[in-house]
Amino acid sequence: MREAKQDWQRSVRCMSSAARKRRTLRSAFPVLEQPLQPIHRHVYEANLRNSNSCHKKYMELREQVMKGGGENAMTRHTQRNRKLLVRDRLRLLLDDEDFLELSLFAGLGLPYGDIPSAGCLTGIGRINDLWCVFIANDATVKGGTAYPITVKKQLRAQEVAIQNRLPCVYLVDSGGAFLPLQSEIFPDKNQGGRTFYNEAIMSAMKIPQVAVVCGSCTAGGAYIPTMAEEAVMVHRIGTIFLGGPPLVKAATGEEVTPEDLGGARLHAEVSGCVDYFAWEEKEAYDYTRNIISTLNFQLPEEEEEENEEKMKKRKSEEEPLYSSDELLGLAPRSYNYSLDVKLVVSRLTDGSRFQEFKARYGTTLITGFAKIQGHLVGIVANNGELSTQAALKGSHFVQLCDQRDIPLLFLQNTAPAAALTLSPTQAEINSNRLKAQGSMMSAVACASVPKITVVIGGCHGADSYAMCGRAFDPNFLFLWPNARVALTAPGHSGSLLPPESEQEDDLNRRLKEESSAFYSSGRLWDDGVILPQHTRKVLGDCLDIIKQQQYQLSTEKLQSTLLRM
Repeated sequence: MREAKQDWQRSVRCMSSAARKRRTLRSAFPVLEQPLQPIHRHVYEANLRNSNSCHKKYMELREQVMKGGGENAMTRHTQRNRKLLVRDRLRLLLDDEDFLELSLFAGLGLPYGDIPSAGCLTGIGRINDLWCVFIANDATVKGGTAYPITVKKQLRAQEVAIQNRLPCVYLVDSGGAFLPLQSEIFPDKNQGGRTFYNEAIMSAMKIPQVAVVCGSCTAGGAYIPTMAEEAVMVHRIGTIFLGGPPLVKAATGEEVTPEDLGGARLHAEVSGCVDYFAWEEKEAYDYTRNIISTLNFQLPEEEEEENEEKMKKRKSEEEPLYSSDELLGLAPRSYNYSLDVKLVVSRLTDGSRFQEFKARYGTTLITGFAKIQGHLVGIVANNGELSTQAALKGSHFVQLCDQRDIPLLFLQNTAPAAALTLSPTQAEINSNRLKAQGSMMSAVACASVPKITVVIGGCHGADSYAMCGRAFDPNFLFLWPNARVALTAPGHSGSLLPPESEQEDDLNRRLKEESSAFYSSGRLWDDGVILPQHTRKVLGDCLDIIKQQQYQLSTEKLQSTLLRM
């Protein structure tokens, strides 16, 4: 029986290999002729002014985050501790600096203070041409201490690795949990211990994990390298122990150096907790790159040199017909400033081509097929309220894409408030809408294809669930800087309160603050704020990343093996 199963798996791999060599079906989707018209000018210019204001705030926050824990902390990290800064480490580890960083603004504006980038960098970059998730502690931020938002960010990165079957590299330089907030870090299901549970599950799923100990690895953090499949440790700066020298002295009165207690020599020569001993950080990242080169992935062969010019020409022809900079004026400052979403679609897709599905039915939802950087996708985009007909159309289209294994892209800009019920006729309309939206939610939740969501305007109410909001588990979810995320939009709280309520003004003030894209991203309700003009590049990278899992040669574990002594 086992031999038959192995033969079947080999034949499937052979078929998959043959399938990769075949060309995809040609398509000649119609071009979306969507130039800006004079009638759009007033709304476009108002949106552009708002986008410029949002862009300014984006750059200010980015500059703040790039400083990490501040100049003094960075000097202490590099000169006294003789360590590399986290972004310098990534330059040595990754093929280039063109990586997809996740949740850059996580940790800003929290009740317990600003924690730049949540104290760790996460993202997806190429190592030996293979997309890998990285989770890298930034020890300049609060000495590498883990806050609740740090744990949440690390868990989200592991979730991305699991959803997309991506190898995961941990750069560990952590001082353990921030004890005053231990009740928000230790006890619950999706808190600190979940990191180690995920490591075990990922190993069982044959998702490779490599840890580089390039700093302190104290308390709970000590389990990360010991549960990874392979671990590299740097001499003198890397340490692994549950309790450091101060605890040893307090408990026994004995004085011991960090190196003798848990340094690289001890763990490489005595305990066997690590597999590779590196004299310096650069050697550690060379080891890591070599480890990644041994993984069981077979990437598609590169194009022949004589075809390079043809590919370049084809790529230039597939750029959208309209400038991506025009998206700044198409990003709505509020729902009332929304323009036809086809204007957005035509500035994202290859050659501005789009095959619309059910074009004359449920027109407040746009659905159809397009290619983004060569990847076929099904696009679902709000173009008004999600009516009964629009929701039925969306449900049909989502199931169609699921049937054909086509990834889904949701462009979300939902209505600012739920429709009111002021008459029996309206009650019947709303009841039918509820049933249709429930059908679309079920279709989205049960669709097994990859899903990417970009909030280009509002993310409000139950409509956002049907458009694959965070609760519906998209592979990636990004916000434009102008986006608003709240149960209802600012200025529309009256729909949720009794008439002439005294709370309305106060609630609208709170909604204005708490619905901001940067407020959302600071709390990790998304995977990051992206600029509209960068959206096509980000989507292309995400679709590349999602596609990579088909190149893994074996994904089933036939028998369990003991990874650690």
